[in-house]
Amino acid sequence: MVDNKTEGLIAAPLTAYHPDGTVNLDIIPSYADFLHSNGVVGVFVNGTTGEGLSLTVEERMAIAQRWVKAAPADFRVIVHVSHTCAASAWDMARHATRIGAWGIGQMGPIFFRPNNVEELADYAAQTAAQAPELAYFYYHMPSMSGVCFPMLEFLKAAAPVIPNLAGIKYTHEDLVDFELCRQFKEGKYDILYGRDETLLCALALGCRGAVGSTYNIMAPLYRRLIDAFDSGNLNEARRLQDLSMRVIRSLAQTTSFISALKAVMNMIGLNVGNVRSPLKNIGPAKAAELKNRLEELGFFEFCSKQPSV
Repeated sequence: MVDNKTEGLIAAPLTAYHPDGTVNLDIIPSYADFLHSNGVVGVFVNGTTGEGLSLTVEERMAIAQRWVKAAPADFRVIVHVSHTCAASAWDMARHATRIGAWGIGQMGPIFFRPNNVEELADYAAQTAAQAPELAYFYYHMPSMSGVCFPMLEFLKAAAPVIPNLAGIKYTHEDLVDFELCRQFKEGKYDILYGRDETLLCALALGCRGAVGSTYNIMAPLYRRLIDAFDSGNLNEARRLQDLSMRVIRSLAQTTSFISALKAVMNMIGLNVGNVRSPLKNIGPAKAAELKNRLEELGFFEFCSKQPSV
């Protein structure tokens, strides 16, 4: 297991589809170049933003393999392996090892849920054991998984039974628990912040690594935000975080955040197509309204850019 902590932005990539709804694997090398050229240091593949639980296991494996193959040097590929069937999660964990991924991530069981952190730690340990050479991240997103225990207590239960436990992808608003996790065992674990709209709050607590969906479309803004914070220019950091909040609010107001995010990716030159059922596409009219709102915010001046050919 790699033991150096993540520093920088890890994007949660979208899954691209062809017009007929099949997965578009061919776009992934261009997608990887796009993210890398905008300063992103890795990807969390097949997660919520990537509609991972709407994909077949075979599709998820093919996507993960193509991302690993396309990844630039020192670009971290973490493969999300959550599944309602534990054996399928284990298959994907073992596959992640075979293809050379950097790490794996997993939510708690989202249908038959654990009763306590000890049960959750045991469940996580079974998957982590399938990929003992990889970094294992627990994916804490109770708004989607319905599994909501204090992550400090999870770390206490998981640390003795998961030798390759690397940390937590922490997508929740409890900053007290987040910080206690960061401090646990003298800061041993990599606690990656997962709420783009409040990244500045996490930076103030000492966070250096984050995973997010909007790092796809405005990584340069977040990098400037981090630089402003590091240099002590808090007014500029707040201004940039406010812009991030306004863009995210505009995406959410379409009523389909991932579809809106895909629409913006298409606007800035990387055609990732539509979303898969049960998600709904926002349609041309809402996409046009969204573009107008983003233009008013000056988004297209600070958004991620396609690499020069």
